Amino acid sequence: MRKLLDFIINKGSWGLFILLEIFAFVLIYRDNPYQRTAILSSANVVVGNISSISGNINSYFNLRVINKDLAEKNSHMEMELLKLQDQIDVMKADTIAFKGFAESSEDSFSYDFVMARVINNSVGYLSNYITIDKGIKDGVTKDMGVVSERGVVGVVVTASENMAVVLPIINSKSILSCQVKGSGYGFLDWDGTNLQYAKMKISRHMNIQEGDTIITSGYSSIFPVGLVVGTISSSERHTDDNFYFLNVRLSTNFQTLSNVRVIRNYRRAEQISLEQSANDIS
Repeated sequence: MRKLLDFIINKGSWGLFILLEIFAFVLIYRDNPYQRTAILSSANVVVGNISSISGNINSYFNLRVINKDLAEKNSHMEMELLKLQDQIDVMKADTIAFKGFAESSEDSFSYDFVMARVINNSVGYLSNYITIDKGIKDGVTKDMGVVSERGVVGVVVTASENMAVVLPIINSKSILSCQVKGSGYGFLDWDGTNLQYAKMKISRHMNIQEGDTIITSGYSSIFPVGLVVGTISSSERHTDDNFYFLNVRLSTNFQTLSNVRVIRNYRRAEQISLEQSANDIS
């Protein structure tokens, strides 16, 4: 208590100065309309700036949630687009060749997806792998396709209860069945030299151009047809060779990969079983 009294006595002059300043401002504010208006305007500016800074801070911390919502919406839109394309293809077939037999319905589209987050990602090796935070309990199993909001990522190679490991297309063991949109088919693989580019071999009789889009062929039970893989950046043909060797710029940026979705094919087991039966017959 004594120390408090000593402090007040020693600093009393400062306290009196502050009180007088406050009193002076009160008199100015009360008796001078112009100064009162100026003070209010300045206060509004300060409050507005503080509110703006606070809003920017809140917006920054909400970016993760916003990005997740946008990724989910993009996923739904892409699935709807693939579903519409599937229905259009069926309608074309119905019109051209199978009128009276082909049917188009929402039930005919057998793909769905599971949203997942990347929790580990290697990009500096020939055998790169990606770990995601969804597993068997979420419906994720081996041989399911994985895509990002920009394009194809890879294929699930193993899954535990809560996690799964993905073999990306930037792995030297990866081979992906693809097609040049509107043209020929081929297989895409990665030679380990650049994370942004892969190679694709295609018949030289096909009509291709730089900038053409590479998409999934649909010739497997893993990916539906039409998912973007990348674009042709250049092509070359070896002497006396009947093939083009395409340099494909991949759509997915593997170095910044954070959110992915796992493609589920509800008819995969039926397709594999049927194809195995055909192999056994032959």
